[in-house]
Amino acid sequence: MTLEKLDKRDRQILNLLQDNGRLSNAELAEKVNLSPSACLRRVKQLEDSGLVEGYHMQLDMKACGMSGAAFVFVTLDGQGRDSLARFERAIKEINEIQDCYLLAGQYDYLLRVIYRNAADLERIHHDILTNLPGVVRVNSTLTLRAVKHTGKLEV
Repeated sequence: MTLEKLDKRDRQILNLLQDNGRLSNAELAEKVNLSPSACLRRVKQLEDSGLVEGYHMQLDMKACGMSGAAFVFVTLDGQGRDSLARFERAIKEINEIQDCYLLAGQYDYLLRVIYRNAADLERIHHDILTNLPGVVRVNSTLTLRAVKHTGKLEV
């Protein structure tokens, strides 16, 4: 199933579940005016189609002891397939790296890194980021606060 083939109810289901993934099937069915069995069938089809990547709980960063986030631009010593693969394998094991994007342009990667305090950020920079495979330069930008943070896609 592709996004273009979704009907109004499928789109409603996806938007409602993006807003609240904990909606019960009965609540969801009521909101989209379907029987619970028909609603459950549609949700299962949407999940099986590949449109739904997963469900997760989002924790508050500060409540979990993380006082800040930094965006880190990374330059590697080469852009060959092996260099990229080594770097990507390594970053998948590091919990402090929340997001990683391969870039086109001046830098090779953009990372979003979370940290507890200035000493923790220094540890991450010195002990982790600069020791990743192939890294020749890191350029960090610290965030002051999140103005908007969402993973919701309009469907």
